[in-house]
Amino acid sequence: MPFRVKFPLTLTVALVAVAGWFYMGHLGQTGPQWAVAFLGPFTVISLWIFPEVVRHPSDAKAGKKAS
Repeated sequence: MPFRVKFPLTLTVALVAVAGWFYMGHLGQTGPQWAVAFLGPFTVISLWIFPEVVRHPSDAKAGKKAS
């Protein structure tokens, strides 16, 4: 994923996680608030760490030969 897509997506996820944290706190939902506190940063980190799957036309041919 290009940096120009990944960076705004990271900011959006981070802002939604912060908004979710405060919203859950406002509702008095402690459990979901901690879930948001874990899942928001986990999503941001995994977006940058885990590589995306890139498929090449040769991969499809190799898969058919192995089957």
